[in-house]
Amino acid sequence: MRQPRRYGRHPARRLALQVLFEVDFTRGDPHEAWTRGAFRAGLTEEAAAFTWEIVSGVLEHRKTLDAEIAALAPEFPIEQMARVDRNVLRIALFELRVSGDAPAAAIIDEAVELAKLFGSEASAKFVNGVLATAVGGGRAAARPD
Repeated sequence: MRQPRRYGRHPARRLALQVLFEVDFTRGDPHEAWTRGAFRAGLTEEAAAFTWEIVSGVLEHRKTLDAEIAALAPEFPIEQMARVDRNVLRIALFELRVSGDAPAAAIIDEAVELAKLFGSEASAKFVNGVLATAVGGGRAAARPD
């Protein structure tokens, strides 16, 4: 039985995180992971396209995004950062800096929700701190407890 079709950006961002995490972990083919994930998630064509925009954009701009993350959270080397946190930040910064057609507050809220859903107990606070700094609302991110 096929799942109902999912609309909206939240399921698209959720799948983008899952695809980027998989690619980060396995070094697998992002397009194949996206295709498989979009089918399993039952995304609409529009939501699947938004997911691919995020995935391909993050991968294309990864060096720039990682450099910004490193500057925003200098106490945490990017390669040692939790994969979930790193990819949530990449997605949010990609949307804020490159593709951003959503308000910054909405992008940050989505990132925090993804961090709560997939990350550690400290992930949401860490992601929120880094992104608040990115939009000019605070100091460099504090070390998560």
